[in-house]
Amino acid sequence: MTDTIIDLMRHGEPEGGRAYRGHNIDDSLSEKGWQQMWHAVGDSCPWHHIITSPLSRCHAFARALAEDNNLSLEVEDDFKEVGFGSWEGKTPDQIRNDNLKEYEDFYQDPVNCRPPGAEPLDDFIRRTTDTYQKIINEHQGEHVLVVCHAGVIRSIIAHTLHAEPAGMYRIKVTNGGITRIRVNQQGGTLELLNQSL
Repeated sequence: MTDTIIDLMRHGEPEGGRAYRGHNIDDSLSEKGWQQMWHAVGDSCPWHHIITSPLSRCHAFARALAEDNNLSLEVEDDFKEVGFGSWEGKTPDQIRNDNLKEYEDFYQDPVNCRPPGAEPLDDFIRRTTDTYQKIINEHQGEHVLVVCHAGVIRSIIAHTLHAEPAGMYRIKVTNGGITRIRVNQQGGTLELLNQSL
């Protein structure tokens, strides 16, 4: 069996800078965000296929890369970011200033201490990892690029490493960074984290 390689690329910085953007906020990439993503891929294009979140901070770059390299592009709704509920659009500083305990509780126990109205973490993990497994099954032996969000990448890394969901937010995922998972008969192996090609 030929290995399947999945590269997970986080979108670059969106307009407005750092904030909690779940699937209800669709800010475009900033100029810096575009630069981060083009820098990450450089002159490389080893992929057979590109899959993207429908949100514009992912989709716009994925479409441009696919068109430049004559690659097929698939939009995958289940690779949208986790819903952050009442935190959507707010910066970490705003949340800490408004409710420090809520902020600290979330990072201590992100499974049970969700922001008000947020998507349950178990539901998010299920939708992202089920879709990830579907991609592996459909693209066996291929090298696939998935352009998505930090939460999606954390979820797939935790799934690959059999790590508990409570530790997901202890994985730093940088804007424009590429994470690589190689899949073979023994399962998935994390090979790269936050890299450029």
